[in-house]
Amino acid sequence: MSTLQTCISPIDGSRYVIRELANQQHIQNTLSRAVLAQKSWRAKTIAQRATLCHKMIDAFVANKKAIGEELSWMMGRPIRYAQGEVAGMEERARHMIDIAEPSLATEKLAAKAGFTRYIKREALGVVFVIAPWNFPYLTAINAIIPALMAGNTVILKHSAQTPLCAERLSDACVAAGFPEGVFQYLHMSHAATSTVIQDQKIAHVCFTGSVAAGASIEKAAAGRFIGLGLELGGKDPAYIRADADLDYAVATVIDGAFFNSGQSCCGIERIYVDASIHDEFIKRACTLINSYTLGRSDDPDTTLGPMVKASAADFVRAQIGEAIERGAISHIDESAFAMSQAATPYLAPQLLSNVDHSMRIMTEESFGPVVGVQKVASDQQAIELMNDSEFGLTAAIFTSNIESGVALGEQLETGTFFINRCDYLDPGLAWTGVKNSGRGCTLSSKGYEQLTRPKSFHIKTL
Repeated sequence: MSTLQTCISPIDGSRYVIRELANQQHIQNTLSRAVLAQKSWRAKTIAQRATLCHKMIDAFVANKKAIGEELSWMMGRPIRYAQGEVAGMEERARHMIDIAEPSLATEKLAAKAGFTRYIKREALGVVFVIAPWNFPYLTAINAIIPALMAGNTVILKHSAQTPLCAERLSDACVAAGFPEGVFQYLHMSHAATSTVIQDQKIAHVCFTGSVAAGASIEKAAAGRFIGLGLELGGKDPAYIRADADLDYAVATVIDGAFFNSGQSCCGIERIYVDASIHDEFIKRACTLINSYTLGRSDDPDTTLGPMVKASAADFVRAQIGEAIERGAISHIDESAFAMSQAATPYLAPQLLSNVDHSMRIMTEESFGPVVGVQKVASDQQAIELMNDSEFGLTAAIFTSNIESGVALGEQLETGTFFINRCDYLDPGLAWTGVKNSGRGCTLSSKGYEQLTRPKSFHIKTL
């Protein structure tokens, strides 16, 4: 078995990063340091932790140009957008730092003669964060900052596709003056990752990835009775009502479908459009999609980069081909995108109409630059189709009637509901999913709850 981990760049198939996998001795030393460091870290005040966390973010942001270039080469995001993840991470991190004090505040109960009663939130211990490659900093920071601010220590296992992300975060912690062992990372195999989850030193696991991988995490943790935060993706829908601002809706949902080459768990993967505006929606959407430039992600003119690997692109090609065989209509001429080529990560964007839920393209997560558009005759039909999914991460409705939109949103089975927006995480709101989109919660004050435990104090005065 190889002891090396290799990141193959989707830009040109080159070996971009090679790292040695952690052996068992390294893993155990890392776990032991985390346990030891947590004893003194939890004793620090929230203000002291906040100072260090802000310094860590300062150090990280200072390297945004190099970090953007690394992202472009590791996972294929166009260089013109790559630094945007640094800005988004900073926004989330600073928000979670700033709300830590009220989120972790002691809850004092109403006065009762002869008693003092209150509930404190205590750190869990060592939090194991397993992060994906598609938004490697944004997804990781959702758990890392609240875990640290709550008094836990953190061990990060990043995707084999984006190993430099873990190292960049570690470097920032060192630059900020973090005590040894408070934040660490490990490059590990899947088998070693399962072993860590089973270790008694781990108190909580935060994972972002596929449903199948989430099931493996649950299996590894079985019988340990520890908390699991699982964000497992989606097949997120948007509904364009007849009263929507059509130009705005087209621009927003197409960006939500194709940004990051569609490789977003909360990206728009299926669109339902009122029959009265369906054809015009298709026309305007195709005009916008045809303006994209597919190319190398290190080219500043590129607006649509390669997918993360050829096998991922081939998976989407198969979904598209199957849908067309079943009667779907493709609206984008692939030959107009010169870089698009079979058996490579370079895949032309595609919009399909005349689709239905018998097709995988409308039910199975694509995670690529394709979207299906289905005509609907009513609000009720749209809601039924939007709910007809094993996933429930986000859902969006575009309408000029906010009151009606909210009423429809109440009927949707989703963790986050948008009106006139999509594909966005507001750090002030709880980020969660239903059904196979996972369980648990990050961001907002609610995000602190799964990374702490309540401890009740019941004091009788004699």
